[in-house]
Amino acid sequence: MDSARCRAWKGAGRKHRAPRFRAHARRLTTASKTDTETDTGTETSPGRGRRSALTTDPCYLGPVKILWASPLPPTRSGVADYAVELLPELGRRARVRVVAPPGTVPAGGGATVAGCPLVPASTTVADDEIQLLHLGNNPYHEWLLDRLGQPRTVVVLHDAVLHHLLVEATLARGQPERFDTLLREAHPEAAPLARARALGVTGRRDPFLFPARRGFLSNAVMVIVHSRWAARQVAKDLPGTPVVRVGLAVADPGRVDRSAVRRRLGIAPDAVLLAHLGFLTPDKGLVEVLGALAAVRAAGVPARLLIVGEGGHRDAITAAAARIGLAEAAGFTGWIPPEEFAPLPSAADLGIALRDPSAGETSSAAIRFFACGTPVAVTAVRQFLEWPEAAAPRVTPGPSACADLVRLIGEVADGPRWLARRAAARAAYEAEHLPSVAADQLVAALETVAVAKTS
Repeated sequence: MDSARCRAWKGAGRKHRAPRFRAHARRLTTASKTDTETDTGTETSPGRGRRSALTTDPCYLGPVKILWASPLPPTRSGVADYAVELLPELGRRARVRVVAPPGTVPAGGGATVAGCPLVPASTTVADDEIQLLHLGNNPYHEWLLDRLGQPRTVVVLHDAVLHHLLVEATLARGQPERFDTLLREAHPEAAPLARARALGVTGRRDPFLFPARRGFLSNAVMVIVHSRWAARQVAKDLPGTPVVRVGLAVADPGRVDRSAVRRRLGIAPDAVLLAHLGFLTPDKGLVEVLGALAAVRAAGVPARLLIVGEGGHRDAITAAAARIGLAEAAGFTGWIPPEEFAPLPSAADLGIALRDPSAGETSSAAIRFFACGTPVAVTAVRQFLEWPEAAAPRVTPGPSACADLVRLIGEVADGPRWLARRAAARAAYEAEHLPSVAADQLVAALETVAVAKTS
């Protein structure tokens, strides 16, 4: 899951790397399935999931008690944002304790996050609790790996590719043998790739071809995902493990004065504004977006590009824009405080959320556009095809991507049609991405996990 306010994680965070996950902790790849087991993992709807294998007396299915473990602010990550936006609603439906990340020292007895009590990083799951552990494909989640061996752990998988997390937890720590072992346990066919990595040879798409999920998820009693596509992939990896799809929650900005937001940003009323939340990299359509912007401006369309966020690519993007005459047409906001950020996507006529290749994430940036009633162009692959086309018009990856964007920018001038797209975007948000809706779905799923009976 990406963040509208996060840095590009590659290379970031190494000075603050989490503690090494212990060799004596339960291994990431301990399998619990037998050769004779015939049950297959399937996506289940919240409230209709199968009971886990732990459902034996004296266990019961009752009011949910959750030990939440994830990155938290001030870490600028998508999952940290997700935590503070979902926890208030989740706390109204369940008893929730939140694990403080390493280095965070909760104040004596009264510290909270989003209304839920904060507990030390050393806290383990109680007998009557479910540990809800969140994994994403970046180093901010490395400290959570030591917790995977705890009982009654439900993993919320925010990225379907975890190869980069594996690299950070092994190769970045000088453990090539461990990388080789864990990658081959997840992908027996990846032995040549592991050997190549040991020699410093790697391809840009290697992590996406070998996502390395299985090793991180094999001890989970349930896996929560945010898309049907991710549910199918995880179910193939983990036969017999319940896999449940729950909508990715994003805070509701409420009624937004779009004209006021545009005035604050200095956007002319007649300008066609494209916006990208987070840093625009080659994987996120940099070439195609700048090419489309240059083409429509040459045709007389007063289009502009606004990039919201921070990171290490600003100079490269600025230089690329200047080389094709877009120095005045592409701007940056830098990091935006949360209280100012929520309505900002409403200023755009078209959001941009392209991913090629994709780590299987459900883009929180796209959902933030939806929440503000802004249509968002998405890459026409996998999980992005699950959103209605009216809300998420498709961009075909490859040579035609620039032409697709030019076509969509041209559609903005068609008032009635674009207003219909705006309505569809807001409807897509309200259907599955309101925090209240996601909290209901999540609690319904967790109610199927058995815990110890309390006296």
